[in-house]
Amino acid sequence: MATEIKAPTFPESVADGTIATWHKKPGEAFSRDELIVDIETDKVVIEVVAPEDGVLSTIVKDEGETVLSEEVIGNFEAGASAAAAPAEAPAAEVPATEAASDDSSNSVLSPAVRKMVNEYGINADLIQGTGKNGRILKEDVQAFIENRSNQKATPSAAPAPAAAQGERVERREPMTRLRAKIANRLVEAQQNMAMLTTFNEVNMKPVMQLRSKYKDDFEKKHDVRLGFMSFFVRAAVEALKAFPAVNASIDGNDIVYHSYQDVGVAVSSPRGLVVPVLRNVDDMSLAQIEGGIREYGVKARDGKLSIDDMTGGTFTVSNGGVFGSLMSTPIVNPPQTAILGMHKIQDRPMAVDGEVVILPMMYLALSYDHRLIDGKEAVGFLVKIKELLEEPERLILGL
Repeated sequence: MATEIKAPTFPESVADGTIATWHKKPGEAFSRDELIVDIETDKVVIEVVAPEDGVLSTIVKDEGETVLSEEVIGNFEAGASAAAAPAEAPAAEVPATEAASDDSSNSVLSPAVRKMVNEYGINADLIQGTGKNGRILKEDVQAFIENRSNQKATPSAAPAPAAAQGERVERREPMTRLRAKIANRLVEAQQNMAMLTTFNEVNMKPVMQLRSKYKDDFEKKHDVRLGFMSFFVRAAVEALKAFPAVNASIDGNDIVYHSYQDVGVAVSSPRGLVVPVLRNVDDMSLAQIEGGIREYGVKARDGKLSIDDMTGGTFTVSNGGVFGSLMSTPIVNPPQTAILGMHKIQDRPMAVDGEVVILPMMYLALSYDHRLIDGKEAVGFLVKIKELLEEPERLILGL
């Protein structure tokens, strides 16, 4: 008797998903907890694993199709073996020449992969598959497309004609759900809020000296490196407590003030920029903050972030400085009303007590919703962070 394979229950913030990759074909056996299919949502890729041993019998939702929460996406025979699994359809008798041509690598491509291969005119024999038994996945095709300009393709039976000199070549690829969602949210944020950005600069020398002095002892004791992000997150929490409107959100005609500080930290992933949330940061030490950021970084790299990891948040800290940005105007992530932008540390001549001194300076940017936060509060918030970072002992003493 066939058992249904259903999409997981999506939270309210996720309307639907897209079948990204089927890791099993009809007739293939799997073990309990083995990965069967990936479902891509606006936020994360959800892995659907086998509830028990069995054989995949049918695929209801193919790669690229949209699925809703708890919708049936396939069926499997519980406890069956691959040899005993029924074929998806009776094989038709074909001439020998036709059967030989079907034995090509293109015949085992999934519909979504075959569509990409045909769209970009790629010879599938040149792609190294990473799926089971060398099966080519969508990720393999995408990686091949991205690296094609830097690769030396092996000879093929029908090489693509070289572009004529002066020819202007264009390449088209579908936008991922995550990138499309980010694009929509950024546009909505700019259209639906009175967003303004204020700037300041901070002398990073005191924090750099403190970090340089204690980083080795810190790592030995806590098994995590001491970075700059923990200082900024800790300073942001103290500033949020001093200026609660920056930690609030707008719900219709109401202002919702939060008694806690859940800080989203922007991290880079292969699928784009994601913002997992550190919760109750006021109760966290610098070591716990650094450990939480490191854990999220690893999960983002491996595609293991969950929806819960990125749900909520009352404030966000983004560090464009790691990519070399000297100054930017970050965009607020609704329903939050503010975001702090960190930037590159750069030596600049500064006037100190009537003398010119070279100091490691960083520009800070606070983008905020002017409907809720006044300019005075925004400037005061940023000045508070500046004071805490230029006198980091205040963070330790709680001043």
